[in-house]
Amino acid sequence: MTTPAQLHISDEFPALLERIDALGESVEANADEAEKLGRLTEDTAQALLGAGIVRAGLPVNLGGYEFSPRQLIETVERLSHHDAAAGWTMMALQMMTGTTAAYLGAAAAAELFPDVAGGNHALLSGHGTRPGRAVPVDDGYLVSGSWQFASGMALATHIHSAILVEGTGEPRVLAMPKSEVTLVDNWDVLGLRATSSIDYHCADVYVPETHTYPATTMAPAHGGAIYRVGLVNMSAIVHTGWALGVGRRLLDELKLYASRKSGTFNAAVDTSQFHAEYAAAEAKLRAARAWVMQVWQDNEDTLAAGELLRTEQETLIRLALNHATWTAHDVGQTVHRWAATKAIRRGPIDRFLRHLGTGTQHVTSGPMVLQNCGKWLSGAQPEAHWEFLDLVP
Repeated sequence: MTTPAQLHISDEFPALLERIDALGESVEANADEAEKLGRLTEDTAQALLGAGIVRAGLPVNLGGYEFSPRQLIETVERLSHHDAAAGWTMMALQMMTGTTAAYLGAAAAAELFPDVAGGNHALLSGHGTRPGRAVPVDDGYLVSGSWQFASGMALATHIHSAILVEGTGEPRVLAMPKSEVTLVDNWDVLGLRATSSIDYHCADVYVPETHTYPATTMAPAHGGAIYRVGLVNMSAIVHTGWALGVGRRLLDELKLYASRKSGTFNAAVDTSQFHAEYAAAEAKLRAARAWVMQVWQDNEDTLAAGELLRTEQETLIRLALNHATWTAHDVGQTVHRWAATKAIRRGPIDRFLRHLGTGTQHVTSGPMVLQNCGKWLSGAQPEAHWEFLDLVP
């Protein structure tokens, strides 16, 4: 009988948060330039990579820190509080690089992750929806497809993409060199401009089977119990942290604005209505965060016991992400309403509101996921289970 992989709680967690905070001022100072570039500045990117943010999502037996789910949530939350675009970029690289390292076998891991502790490893970007076509050939596949929203692509060395195997319809995920695809420089958006979330495509590129894995797997080849939550739930972890960090920053900015505006002529922030709405927004965000941590504490207990998550737990993961995202959106509306012209001039409030407006459109927080959560929780489909973002009978 095989002993289940243990849930790893990293001792590196407090030090990484300190390193993020130490870099916070310079990351924020580079935010405007990053928006012009459409990617993080070189200084910001290398500083954050050097701090070990991507390493936090990599298996410990390959040299990573392998943070627990709640540690990952807080890591992304902290960085996103300093800069939402930097948080989004790094969470994407962290999730795709970490899961690739966890789910690929020994041969691919040796090639892509030879020295994680020394910083010598692949960085992966790409997208898992709208899968490409994979035609089976000897020991691999000929892959063709077009994918969107490859956040962090400017920093990536390799591609992470979903594919469907022709003939069987099996969904798999591949890792291949970035040089094998054509990049499309089309990321012209209002928010998250600095994330280089561009499109890309390829035609009949050979990918060895060793560099692919089943997209629905919950059996990691490397690392501990966190990777038994599966690819979609790993994505939910980091997106939840992002929403909480952005919501927190916006409320903090509104508080700062109010302290400066208070006592001036006809200051709206001196009204009882402002105080009540600020308190309500604070309560909503704190409640959302507390529930997120409760959900993931329960999940961590299950993983630590050597078990897989139940359908109810997977449902609550998706629901907690949706709730955190749209709570942050509600907070943003409160900030926009009371920050007056501060919300429309260049500055942190304007920037974070634009980032939030873009980030809420991610498929993981979309209305169909919420509807599927309701189907299971209400008892309409009690025997169903989750496959990616769909509830399947």
